[in-house]
Amino acid sequence: MDQLLAMRIFLALVDARSFSGAGEALGISHSSVSRQLKQTEAALGVALVARSTRQFALTSAGERYHRHCVDILARVDAMTHAMADEREHPSGPLRVSVPLAIGTLELPAWLPAFRLRYPDIDLTLSCSDQYVDLLAEGVDVALRISSTPLADSRLVAKRLTVSNTVLVASPAYLSQYGLPRTPNDLLSHRCLRFAGANVPDVWNVTGTDGQTQRIALQHGFTSDAITALFAASLAGQGIAAFTERTVRAELAHGTLVRVLPQHSLGDSHYYALYPQTRHVSPKVRAFIDFMVEHYR
Repeated sequence: MDQLLAMRIFLALVDARSFSGAGEALGISHSSVSRQLKQTEAALGVALVARSTRQFALTSAGERYHRHCVDILARVDAMTHAMADEREHPSGPLRVSVPLAIGTLELPAWLPAFRLRYPDIDLTLSCSDQYVDLLAEGVDVALRISSTPLADSRLVAKRLTVSNTVLVASPAYLSQYGLPRTPNDLLSHRCLRFAGANVPDVWNVTGTDGQTQRIALQHGFTSDAITALFAASLAGQGIAAFTERTVRAELAHGTLVRVLPQHSLGDSHYYALYPQTRHVSPKVRAFIDFMVEHYR
């Protein structure tokens, strides 16, 4: 038996004080109202309506049941309205894990617009290039940049965009050390190395002809923080590799310059990861949809 439906029919019966009136109000037959009442009384094991009088009257059990029905259905309706409002206006705490590049270098390009659109979402941003176990650490959604497909059967991976990985340096560095003309020229330059997990000490530099050269990196400067490499490259300390999206503004303003513009280090894929659930919460859906739109 659908108890919520039974409660609503009972309330309509009490309001109309007749089976025919309740049926008319609900758009069902009076016999359906009577049948539902009998099922409810049988399930509860008590009589709710006094049938010995010609006037409609509730038993003492019926009065108590009526009070409970009013309270329960009011709570249900309030919850339903709240959930509908949350879908329209996502709110509440949202914990997001992002790589340092997205959480610092790319932050000005997306955070102000997100907070303007969703002022009621309380965003907590965790910035790290290390792997985060979303389920173990209570993270709602994670953004990741990877050169290889991501695989985790517990997570949904939504690809946001693909960005070319390029080599850049500051004008001051290139003025002092010269502009590389071929990948082999990199061997005599200061190359800034990212020491992330499972990152080799080589750059696989691919030209427009599809030919790839492996360039062994000298350990002049190494960091596990992409922000440190970014600062070092701006300070004229060498050549570094970033996704084109990360350094788009700097390339446009001329504070960084493409090195070997006819070559790249391949594509990097941006993903949004979140746990597999039947219903994604409105705030998580809002964040993912916003990022899809942003990167589009």
